[in-house]
Amino acid sequence: MTTTDSPHADSPHADSSRTHSARAHSFNAAAAQYAANRPSYPPALFDAVEELGGRPLTGARAVDVGAGTGIATALLRERGAEVIAVEPGEGMAAQFRRSLPGVPIVRGSGDRLPLADASADFLTYAQAWHWTEPARSVPETMRVLRPGGALALWWNTDAMDVPWIAAQSERVNRHFDGEHTGKQGASRSPAELAFAGAPYVPHPTERRVRWSRTVPVDTHLANIASHSIFLVAGKERTAAFVAEERAQLLGTFPGGLVEEVYDVILVVARRP
Repeated sequence: MTTTDSPHADSPHADSSRTHSARAHSFNAAAAQYAANRPSYPPALFDAVEELGGRPLTGARAVDVGAGTGIATALLRERGAEVIAVEPGEGMAAQFRRSLPGVPIVRGSGDRLPLADASADFLTYAQAWHWTEPARSVPETMRVLRPGGALALWWNTDAMDVPWIAAQSERVNRHFDGEHTGKQGASRSPAELAFAGAPYVPHPTERRVRWSRTVPVDTHLANIASHSIFLVAGKERTAAFVAEERAQLLGTFPGGLVEEVYDVILVVARRP
């Protein structure tokens, strides 16, 4: 889906069906790396979720689907939501339990939610909706949401107007011979891409939120290497890229600190 704005996209829609499953399951063996190095989300994102969702997160029952290691779950909880996590992967769920032992987590996927009808005020998917099949996941979200409830999908995408990020994207693309690049086309909106194949969706709205974080070069490289295109590539191929990229980055950031700049793409759809 919209992660095609990022050179490190984890979208299965850019994959063949043969590699989809391998990429989807690749995170389980790298859950600790994912938890330690992936970026978080800015407070302005959750302000937008509340605005477009039509209610505050405080006191709301939120279900974080594809919760992974719990990065978004923890932030939803900090905003005052009562959160339940849903995660299909054993490795990611184990890391989640270590990070957030007091938050309930159940095994399941967005295509078949293990939840009762009309039981949630928010369903959230942070970096996760693109692993679902909208023909199944959209009816499931509408089943689980209460009337007036909101489905909120978001992705951190690399800010491609920043020159060093665009240059890095080109290097990743060359390293993988273009196989990581999405094929969706710039003429389609994030909502259109997100809900392609769905039987219906009730009037989605969109928002972009820019933010940045400054991290050591090694954290940035570990973040890159935690994306599925690298996880399935093999250690040697990934190590070769990381070694070359470290030299490139230290030329751009001689102090050893990298400013990562992101545009969070948010799509919200409310149940009537």
